[in-house]
Amino acid sequence: MGVKQAMCHSRELRAFGFRAFVAILAALSILSSPAARAQSGAVEQNFAASLTAMPTDGLAVSGAFYVPVYSSVSMSQGKLRADFSVTLSVHNASESRPLVLKRIAYFDTSGRLVESYLKAPVALKPFATVEVFIAASDVRGGTGANFVVDWAAASEIAEPAVEALMVGSVGAGHYAFISQGRPIKIVKN
Repeated sequence: MGVKQAMCHSRELRAFGFRAFVAILAALSILSSPAARAQSGAVEQNFAASLTAMPTDGLAVSGAFYVPVYSSVSMSQGKLRADFSVTLSVHNASESRPLVLKRIAYFDTSGRLVESYLKAPVALKPFATVEVFIAASDVRGGTGANFVVDWAAASEIAEPAVEALMVGSVGAGHYAFISQGRPIKIVKN
């Protein structure tokens, strides 16, 4: 091996060592930080501008969405776990009618309720949005977490758009993906 080739090889090892060192520091900082909790009961406060008065008419239309989310993903044959932040967004797709959100609930892999985000039903303005954020360090949901969003309206309304955005990193790679909510319907034979 020539001197020039050895110097190049040495620089590559140093660069690799530095990247590995940064990755280890990042992992340690996540492990040593106190577990951040999911946003708790803040929908009413954080999104006050998106809310309106509850409809005075009875709620004639209702539905629910199931949204699979991934606060953690198993990798490398289950030997490595990547943690992701989760942002659930609920959009009122109606241009003229309020959407009533009756429940936003977060469940873990085993189906246990982790957190409920509404103290009471709220009405969402036309075309308005509310969000729930779960930090990457909050792994209470696990690899099979999910949200259930129950909604209603006083009369016929455009179906809301409900989806979750997961964002995280593994080493030097950054990842983001979306999970769309699925309407919960009774399926019969």
